[in-house]
Amino acid sequence: MSVTSIPAGSPLARKVFGAALFANTQRQPSLMNNLTGPAPKQSGAEAKLKGQTSPDMPLVRVTDLSKSQGDVVSVDLINQTGGKPIMGDRMAEGKGERLDMSSMDIRLDLATKVVDAGGKMAQQRTVHSLRGLAMSNLMSWFKRFNDQSTVVHLAGARGSQVGTDWVVPLTADPDFVDIMINPVKAPTFNRHYVADGTSLVQGGQALSAIDTTDVFKLEHIDALGAVIDDMEFKLQPIRLPGDEAADDEPTYLMLVTNRQWQSILTNTSGQVWRTFLQNAWNRATSFTSGKKHPLFTGEAGLWHNILVRKTDRAIRFNEGDSVQYCTEAGQTTAVEAAVQVNSLTKGFKVDRAIVLGAQALAHVYGKNQGSETYANWMERRYNFERNLEVAGEVMCGKAKLRFDVPNEYGEKIPTDHGALILDTVVNTNNG
Repeated sequence: MSVTSIPAGSPLARKVFGAALFANTQRQPSLMNNLTGPAPKQSGAEAKLKGQTSPDMPLVRVTDLSKSQGDVVSVDLINQTGGKPIMGDRMAEGKGERLDMSSMDIRLDLATKVVDAGGKMAQQRTVHSLRGLAMSNLMSWFKRFNDQSTVVHLAGARGSQVGTDWVVPLTADPDFVDIMINPVKAPTFNRHYVADGTSLVQGGQALSAIDTTDVFKLEHIDALGAVIDDMEFKLQPIRLPGDEAADDEPTYLMLVTNRQWQSILTNTSGQVWRTFLQNAWNRATSFTSGKKHPLFTGEAGLWHNILVRKTDRAIRFNEGDSVQYCTEAGQTTAVEAAVQVNSLTKGFKVDRAIVLGAQALAHVYGKNQGSETYANWMERRYNFERNLEVAGEVMCGKAKLRFDVPNEYGEKIPTDHGALILDTVVNTNNG
């Protein structure tokens, strides 16, 4: 039987492998994919027209192909209606509460990665094996890029951690702003907390006084749970598919670093630690599907309805680092200032945990010009046709969702819609 061969550089290869790159990147297990819900299936829903995934999850993916031109996608939120009711037979006509809306624009740009799939013996390989090697390499890279850029946007900072695994550069890199596409915004004042002993201090300014006793403890999760419970405009809880307890026990997700997880373990008695883990196990086994959601796999704990999970991407600050934060005085405009992390004993650093509710971040995709999908695959032969160079590119952009919510005085306060930050000290001397 003859095998159909798709030569390098052909339009068919561009279409087939571009679609495969995008599909495989979105399907493979990763932080971003586990935090993104399925696309809605109901007929005629506006969300379906926009290609928007479930609003019940921390990340909302928008694949709006309604127009092929332009580099901005608008995301809207209808604010909660307030005001008192109209009772009895009193005149109701003309007294409708004004529909209050907030919106934000998310910019798109083209992210490209090139790999050389050939070598001195490239002529001994078929184009299909070279493509397979390149596809695997590019999928791994785009997965890391998606995860890391997502965490940086949610955290509102890049931090100082480096390593060969990081593909998002430090803030000082001249390409950082372009790579992140949309501005990395510091957490709003009403969504930023810093550990202080077993208590919390609101606002990033407290980083200037943080010390080695301000390590992560379960008491901080209790305090955060109380903060969320008391919020007038609280984080929307996440709703995982098949979670029967979602209505009675609203759940939030906390992403902690490996060092923060170790800190909770170190500062928790054995019995309480077992309860922490057992709570997560009990919740996971109550799902109607009978299968654990990926967020419950591996090590996970549940405390005060906050599901705690480790992430390998640490947003970490060293002593003396300059960190952007939103000032208390400038709440109405989300004015940012810089604070210097307090001097700490050698080996102690500051890690940033992220508490997530629904609709914390939007990841938008636009139509890639000249392609029928959001990703594009390009390839070319060189070195007298012996080597193959391939490139993957994705037209996308992401941003933390931030909308204006009124305070008790009627002022509109910029507020991170689904993300809350906790900064704690970690000890990196051991292990």
